[in-house]
Amino acid sequence: MTLLEIFPSLRSGLPAPRLDTTIWPCRTHYDDLGRITVDGVALTDIADQYGTPTYVLSETEVRDRCRSYRRHFPGTDIVYAAKALLTRTVAEWVTREGLAVDVCSAGELAIALSAGVDPQRLVLHGSGKPYAELEYAVGARVGRIVVDSPTEVSLLSTLVTRPQRVLVRITPDIDVHGHPAVRTGVADQKFGFVLDSGTTEEAIRTIVAHPLLELVGLHCHLGSQIHDPGHYGEAIYRLIARMAAIRQDHGTITTELNIGGGHAVAYRTGDAELNLRELADIIEDALDAACARHRFPRPVVTMEPGRAIVARAGVTVYRITAIKRIEGGRTYVVVDGGMNDNPRVALYGARYTAVMANRHPTGPEIDATVAGRYCEAGDILATDVRMPADLHVGELLAIPATGAYHHSLAPSYNGVGRPPIVAVQGGRSRPLVRRETVQDILSRDLG
Repeated sequence: MTLLEIFPSLRSGLPAPRLDTTIWPCRTHYDDLGRITVDGVALTDIADQYGTPTYVLSETEVRDRCRSYRRHFPGTDIVYAAKALLTRTVAEWVTREGLAVDVCSAGELAIALSAGVDPQRLVLHGSGKPYAELEYAVGARVGRIVVDSPTEVSLLSTLVTRPQRVLVRITPDIDVHGHPAVRTGVADQKFGFVLDSGTTEEAIRTIVAHPLLELVGLHCHLGSQIHDPGHYGEAIYRLIARMAAIRQDHGTITTELNIGGGHAVAYRTGDAELNLRELADIIEDALDAACARHRFPRPVVTMEPGRAIVARAGVTVYRITAIKRIEGGRTYVVVDGGMNDNPRVALYGARYTAVMANRHPTGPEIDATVAGRYCEAGDILATDVRMPADLHVGELLAIPATGAYHHSLAPSYNGVGRPPIVAVQGGRSRPLVRRETVQDILSRDLG
């Protein structure tokens, strides 16, 4: 036993340890009361004002990440992948920082348009886009539509009444070796066209021959949580070769190469991340080599970060509702949220950490599992996290890196409404999305 464990009061004169800025917003600190603050706002104040669970989103962090991408890739068109997190305010933030917006449904398109996003700065893609959705996008004059199947080529051919720029989504058959649900660059899966096939060639021929469809480039998406930048270099080699073949076969020079997103972020200390400086170098080298080899003019590169823009900007605050110590087993810390606000653990086996939000622990600690409130055995938020031994019901926990694919994936399982999103910046908070109520859920049930 250490002196600090025997005399916890000795810790009062010690500075609180820093929170890891690879997983927390950069402006996250402990205040004089030991409370966690994000962008100058104490998470305890958020919980008191808005209840729990609540998504907290740092505006400063989102904007800083946008600027980082523009700084590392000055000649690249940065398109925010809205499926990670989209609200009107988030759309406003990213576009004001110079990013375009990628949407993959009529709902996301409506949100972006209602936020005032220039339609020409919108990209629509997704698998299995229905006729009405394509009609909406064409009518809204969306700048680019990524076609994902022969059916979409046929539908667009009948819909367009004015010139429409399109990209063809290609699967370059690159395996990033992740969870099967996030490996989207391999040939045998639902997205896009195989790199070289008769179906792909027929789709390209149809687009090139259509008087109003303009084939401006190719699109690919290799997967998610990619930390090896070499995969993007390989994709560029293969797609430039395909673009050169299109020029040779059809006399069409495609000028845009969209290499997608999927940039890895850390969810726990020590997790691998994608290094943007290394990615920039590999993109430049791959473009130089591939274009020189095929004597092809250098295209404009587009990338679509989503998670990498908003994941670290988000923190979710929970209140402890029960503590269960299993003799010979684990200690379960049950909170008032769970898989409804964070389904990624159940879907992908994602791993998170959790920290006391209302005080900085000063005494002995235990290993604990943070569990959710929902009626599923897999409703676990974090395992093997260090918690104070004197933990109490009613205290607050915070889980970092929850800005991406939490709100956007959240269901209302067990009839529990989805949490609000509260933005923080400069010591102030404001709600972006209100909490879903039982009345909201009942309003859809026609009985």
